[in-house]
Amino acid sequence: MKDSDENHKENYDEIKKVLKEVIDNLDELGYNAITQVAGYLQSGDLGYISNYKDSRNKLSEFDRNDILEALIKNIL
Repeated sequence: MKDSDENHKENYDEIKKVLKEVIDNLDELGYNAITQVAGYLQSGDLGYISNYKDSRNKLSEFDRNDILEALIKNIL
């Protein structure tokens, strides 16, 4: 069971890293990054995420549920 917990931790760390990078890229373009990411997470439409610096592809590597789970784990 511990291996599974460690794998989740590693996955959450990777999600956090990519999410931070995507938000920085969206901010750099002048977008409201939080609104854009929230729109993507709610709808599943990657059109909310710019392709700038490969942000869309990087974020699409993760399941939306895993991203939400990582965000909730980070808050609690």
